[in-house]
Amino acid sequence: MKAWEATVRKTHAVAKRQASNIFGSAHVANVEEEVEDEVHASGEVYQAERYISNGDYYTGYWLENIPHGFGKYWWTDGCMYVGDWYHGQTMGKGTFSWPSGASYQGEFKSGYMDGEGIYTGPNGDTYKGFWVMNLRHGHGVKEYTNGDVYDGEWCRGFQEGNGKYKWKDGNYYSGEWRNGIMCGNGKLVWSNGNVFEGIWEDGIPKGKGAFQWADGSFYIGNWSNDPSELNVTYCASVDAVEEHLEWCPQQLYQVDLKDCRICSLDKFAILTSNKKLAAWRSSKWNSDSIPKPRRMSVDCRSDEKLHKTRTLDDSRRNSKASDDTPSPCNSPFEASPIQIPKVVKKQGDIISKGHKNYELMLNLQLGIRHSVGRPGPMPSLDLKPSAFNPKEKVWTRFPPEGSKHTPPHQSCEFRWKDYCPLVFRTLRMLFKVDAAEYMLSICGNDALRELSSPGKSGSFFYLTYDDRYMIKTIKKTEVKVILRMLSTYFNHFRLYENTLLTKFYGLHCVRLNGPAQRKVRFIIMGNLFCSNYIIHRRFDLKGSSLGRLTDKPESEIEATTILKDLDLKFFFRLQKTWIEEFRRQINRDCDFLEQERIMDYSLLVGLHFREPSSLTSSVSQPSVDPGTIDKSDSGADTDKLLSDPNGLANLRLGINLPARVERMERAIESELLGEPTGECYDVVMFFGIIDILQDYDITKKLEHAYKSIHYDPTLISAVDPRQYSKRFRDFILKLFIEDE
Repeated sequence: MKAWEATVRKTHAVAKRQASNIFGSAHVANVEEEVEDEVHASGEVYQAERYISNGDYYTGYWLENIPHGFGKYWWTDGCMYVGDWYHGQTMGKGTFSWPSGASYQGEFKSGYMDGEGIYTGPNGDTYKGFWVMNLRHGHGVKEYTNGDVYDGEWCRGFQEGNGKYKWKDGNYYSGEWRNGIMCGNGKLVWSNGNVFEGIWEDGIPKGKGAFQWADGSFYIGNWSNDPSELNVTYCASVDAVEEHLEWCPQQLYQVDLKDCRICSLDKFAILTSNKKLAAWRSSKWNSDSIPKPRRMSVDCRSDEKLHKTRTLDDSRRNSKASDDTPSPCNSPFEASPIQIPKVVKKQGDIISKGHKNYELMLNLQLGIRHSVGRPGPMPSLDLKPSAFNPKEKVWTRFPPEGSKHTPPHQSCEFRWKDYCPLVFRTLRMLFKVDAAEYMLSICGNDALRELSSPGKSGSFFYLTYDDRYMIKTIKKTEVKVILRMLSTYFNHFRLYENTLLTKFYGLHCVRLNGPAQRKVRFIIMGNLFCSNYIIHRRFDLKGSSLGRLTDKPESEIEATTILKDLDLKFFFRLQKTWIEEFRRQINRDCDFLEQERIMDYSLLVGLHFREPSSLTSSVSQPSVDPGTIDKSDSGADTDKLLSDPNGLANLRLGINLPARVERMERAIESELLGEPTGECYDVVMFFGIIDILQDYDITKKLEHAYKSIHYDPTLISAVDPRQYSKRFRDFILKLFIEDE
């Protein structure tokens, strides 16, 4: 114990010396002194200095034992933040510096570089412009140490839109960009006066364009790096020189563009939002029972030590994969036709008078009508931090006789709670939801429908009459999760319009008066399968195999049956542009969920099989009842959708997506993936990530520990968020492939 106390003193001494060097004249107390805890009133903002047991150091203003106001925080790895704090998060203006010498000076929101700011890289590169969630987004100027400069639009961290890139030798490109590459209409001007103006693709001219010399002579036509596609014509000027006749158009790619390379962007070794804030504790510790210092995230959430999980090393994984690979069959594959399941037009039971939840439905509809119709400030995407405060709630009493703000009703008295109403009002605006249509869907004359059985978590689901919205009862722990991550969730949707995460439209609570005093908490979500297309197959995919089999024969599978990983017999084929965006978005969404310590989510996939006449003719056709094909899905209409560029432009990733599925065959039934057979079907796909409110809490840790004793821990659902994210995306990215 004495040795341990000596180690603690040594750590404090090191922290004191480092803090003194970093902050100069800041007062440093003797680490051997016992610092008495100061007593402060609740809500009081006070100035203090803290030496954390892990070596971190903070000096500045505090509110209820977390940074609030101006302050300086230094981490033992050399990172430092000096600036404004709001309830433990970097919020406002500040400066963040890395041990590599890199620094950012500008605006922060919820721990992210967000707003206007200047970033200086470790090599001296500088960027001055706008940011959203640690990514360059908006107008900005990037100056490279080699003398190159880019001035233009950025999107999600890359040059995208209109911009100008000037090289140190005087050459410059002005035009359109996509994903950090010259793409679209643009003009490149060389310092010697030569100009190419036309269409670019992947950083080189491809398509219609003209290359012109300073004397006025030019080549015009169709350009390509492939000689077989190159088709240009030479037009000479009066002052043309003979050497132009000897110039080969291929020289544009081999010589003229050789030095016009775009500098790569620097990457952050550590993101500001990933830095942990250690919780301060009193130095008056009992040496016999000193608690281990807990690590806290920047928003003061515990980062508990996780259960150790047994994982296969790379060699074992490789050998396992090779052992499980099915051997080629000597006999040709005999395809069995797909049986399109029986279609049920309306899912769930109508909640009519006499139903046990009839009054609850009335309360919900009254509350929604009151919340959405209540006058409020105009929504703005630039919300104040206080709007995301979990304490931002509005209670309303609904007596049966009515009140000044509520109408009379036939139900019992109840109280209605709105969580963060301004945030959800803004989210509905962001999702382009009309308030009148939203109220009509949920609160119109038509009753809600209750799904016949609750989910695995015990939650009940209700559908609106038009299938647009799904209402789910949730636990108090789930309410805490959504409120905890609401700020980053909001920013994620602002940044990525193609995100696959579930859309949340409102969070509410009904408190029923009477002996029970029951509280029912609701969250309103978008229904992924709201479409004119009939969803013939539904899959809930997690990337785990334990318990992931429905074990139903195809004859018993209905249109509403949720199938699981081991029931899946398809690979999903997407067109090149869609598969590239899908891969990017899956990685972004998984990174978000991993950062928020969410696990047990899944990818919900819905398939609509097109008419038999539109399927691949070389394979067995699924049997389709003509009565199950709705009028909106005629072959002519579908072909028109696929051939109309404007129609494709209006599609969104995961919604109404034309695609193909290819059947797979498993050699071992317990394996997640099998071998492709070449048997393909044309489909319309719907997919999105659902169940994103499960925190990796003590319940899930105990579940993991228990199941790890009986099963391979790599196969179960309850695993650490980082491991879950890796397993999930590895499986999904192998399941979705490019349609060649």
